[in-house]
Amino acid sequence: MDNGGILDEIGPRLRRLRTERGVTLAELAGVTGISTSTLSRLESGQRRPSLELLLPITQAYRVPLDELVGAPSVGDPRVRPVPIRRNGMTALPLTSYPGPLQAFKLIVPHRGEEPDPRTHEGYEWLYVLSGRLRLVLGEHDVTLKPGEAAEFDTRVPHWFGSARPEPVELLSLFGKQGEQMHVRAKPKGA
Repeated sequence: MDNGGILDEIGPRLRRLRTERGVTLAELAGVTGISTSTLSRLESGQRRPSLELLLPITQAYRVPLDELVGAPSVGDPRVRPVPIRRNGMTALPLTSYPGPLQAFKLIVPHRGEEPDPRTHEGYEWLYVLSGRLRLVLGEHDVTLKPGEAAEFDTRVPHWFGSARPEPVELLSLFGKQGEQMHVRAKPKGA
């Protein structure tokens, strides 16, 4: 395939990648800093892709550039998380693309601080791997041990941290649109 053919394949591949992951053009534009009209023209083939445009898209989707340009797959499905450190907490992204649901492994140190509950859009599910997690959710103040899980609407004021001097490790599934992370069983008598 000549270079023109390779470039022609990138637009449809970009559209397929975005729709498979449930991301809107506006959401992708917000993450990449590329205008929605430019993204739309890239997907439709009306604009030729350049490294300047493709690199932010590959970073947003957490995919190698080879995947966008159609290089053969190397067959390695492993996610290679890059740690994000914020306020003493370490977050390891476990999903390799932006989409309606994100997974993280969190390592939260004991900060010895008073809880400062916050709110934001979304829905979160937490599963404690090790340590003890203190979760303040609305009027509730609970401690979760390894193997316990909690789920909540993040519009309810919430805060979490280590309940003991050692760090707590947990898995977090977060949905920005407020979807619940699992299928609920039917209530008794339904």
